[in-house]
Amino acid sequence: MTGQLRVLTAGPMTTVQDLGRFGFLRFGVSASGPMDSAALAVANALVGNAPGDACLEFALTGGSFAVTRPALVAVTGGTVEICRDGRRLPAWEAHPVEPGSRITVSGLAGAVWGYLAVSGGLATPPVMGSRATHLRSAVGGLEGRSLRAGDALPLGDDPHAVPKRLVLPFRPQRGPILVVPGPQEDHFAPAVWRTFLGGDFAVTAMRDRMAMTLDGPSLPATRGHDIVSDGTVMGSIQVAPTGRPIVLMADRQTTGGFAKIATIVSHEIARLAQTPAGRLVRFRAVDAETAVQREREARARLDEAIATLRPA
Repeated sequence: MTGQLRVLTAGPMTTVQDLGRFGFLRFGVSASGPMDSAALAVANALVGNAPGDACLEFALTGGSFAVTRPALVAVTGGTVEICRDGRRLPAWEAHPVEPGSRITVSGLAGAVWGYLAVSGGLATPPVMGSRATHLRSAVGGLEGRSLRAGDALPLGDDPHAVPKRLVLPFRPQRGPILVVPGPQEDHFAPAVWRTFLGGDFAVTAMRDRMAMTLDGPSLPATRGHDIVSDGTVMGSIQVAPTGRPIVLMADRQTTGGFAKIATIVSHEIARLAQTPAGRLVRFRAVDAETAVQREREARARLDEAIATLRPA
């Protein structure tokens, strides 16, 4: 049974996202996809969707929504208040919603990016194999843009799943963000590298789906900040001529002309992306073998969290 998710009000930067668009970097098309892929995967699992089904991603506050067919909805990403027709509901848990009901998702606490999954997934037309929205190039999602009041999104077939809830604590890790040396590590003197690893960096409000800027000790590049543009990945840490680090995110450009001092280990990217503005972060270097092992452990934790979901 198909239907629609209707947007009554929309928070900032509310977009359709799935796991991303892959295989097009050589054409200048970045993967896009979620800022927190694990939170998106859990949201889908709670309502019985496949891991790669499309959800709504929102920044800071969600908005209000309605469905035109019976559905399950779940919100993940951080601590957040959800209401169904004024009745408060817990996050990280699936809830049945009937046509005519109003779901309101308020502001996130302790996080930046939230995810609203609806059973059946959002069935907007795929572009290059993905429904993910890339805002700067207006690709995917709904007309390649952020959502606004009055929008209606088609839903896929309802899997008729049992609503579930999260049992295990999600992302309990603390401590420095793990990085591996970047491709232009040699542009920075050993003392600057020690400053990078030993200093506190504040997350600034200069952030979006493309990148986030950090404030802290200056990181001068002794061999110069400008390089012949080369490829970037999500989690690349460029250092601008100002000496400030810029962390590239989901909608990043596919090549960059600033020296990259480090790359964030994949599973740590979401932890940084979810850090509210004003908070301090630190970095710790690991070798490639350790990074791969930590990534495997993170995936195992996610798989376990999904495998141990219980009926709500």
